[in-house]
Amino acid sequence: MLLQVDTLQNALLSTEAPADEAINLIDLLMKGGWVMAVLLLLSFVTVYLFVQKIIILNKASKTSPGFMDQIRTLVLNGDINGAKMLCQRENTPTARMIEKGLSRLGTPLKNIEAAIENVGRIEIYKLEKNLPLLATISGAAPMIGFLGTVTGMIKAFMRIAELKSQVTPGDLSTGIYEAMITTAAGLVVGIVAYLAYNYLVTKVQKVIHEMEYSSIHFMDLLQEPTKV
Repeated sequence: MLLQVDTLQNALLSTEAPADEAINLIDLLMKGGWVMAVLLLLSFVTVYLFVQKIIILNKASKTSPGFMDQIRTLVLNGDINGAKMLCQRENTPTARMIEKGLSRLGTPLKNIEAAIENVGRIEIYKLEKNLPLLATISGAAPMIGFLGTVTGMIKAFMRIAELKSQVTPGDLSTGIYEAMITTAAGLVVGIVAYLAYNYLVTKVQKVIHEMEYSSIHFMDLLQEPTKV
């Protein structure tokens, strides 16, 4: 019976250990001082921007595989309105560029090309919006962490100056905690922001390539001898 009670107590202690570890981790992070609040804000901004841009880019890249073939068929058959409706259904940057080109049919090719390029620049701006902020966070977060390191060490040395020969390790722990924790946190936030930025840039470039390919295809279509 006593063995069963001991076993039950050990099981309860083992289940409580993760909670204690979590509390200790939170307490440890709180020792980073005001710099940790700034880094926490930057981490939230990084996550928010990444999720937002992923949603936008996923929608932008969902152009139907046979979209340009359908546009070509409709244009060559003289169904310009049908081609515009198809673009509206797609509702992607590529489709909006082609729709603008269709709306300029009957004007010189240079005007059509200029209209497509103008829409393309606007769409690219939308795709790249807020990406520089991620790049800034990737560079600024480690620097802010190092700032916390400096302030933490200043506190430690000020404590040494106050206590002089009576200094104990516990007296210096606050400043050293702040110095080490902020450095680690700044590097983590910076690395995550850097990886997120490069991943998003790759996806943006993929969408831009698709837009350029489709616009060239459309301009070639308008110069075919059989076009309407």
